[in-house]
Amino acid sequence: MMRTTYRTSDRRAHRRCGFTLVEILATFVLVAIILPVAMKGISLATTMASLSKQKSEAATLADTKLAELLATGEWQNGDLSGDFSPDWPNYRWTAEVQEWKEATLRQLDVRVEWETRGMERCVKLTTLVYVESL
Repeated sequence: MMRTTYRTSDRRAHRRCGFTLVEILATFVLVAIILPVAMKGISLATTMASLSKQKSEAATLADTKLAELLATGEWQNGDLSGDFSPDWPNYRWTAEVQEWKEATLRQLDVRVEWETRGMERCVKLTTLVYVESL
């Protein structure tokens, strides 16, 4: 008959093959602390990415509208407000012409507004326009 003998180090190794209850509880506590912080960070990053995209869209729309007003001359006597329907219905624009230090120049401001998460946001572009006849 063959008899197996275990050495002391083999028995200790055999007994330590799992996790203790304290180790498992410590892991749960660590996860319970870290997980909400990580989720908040992900949520904040997603919100900032969305806002950045909206600002970029608004700046592009403002630039396009400013160029359109300059090219058509509508800034002098046209309608200086509207929206970007049907392609961009959430964005609205207004333009304003102001006097400048020099009599032959005017300041033209184009402001694009939109609402996100219950807050009004805006982007404003400004340029100077030469007035040929006074």
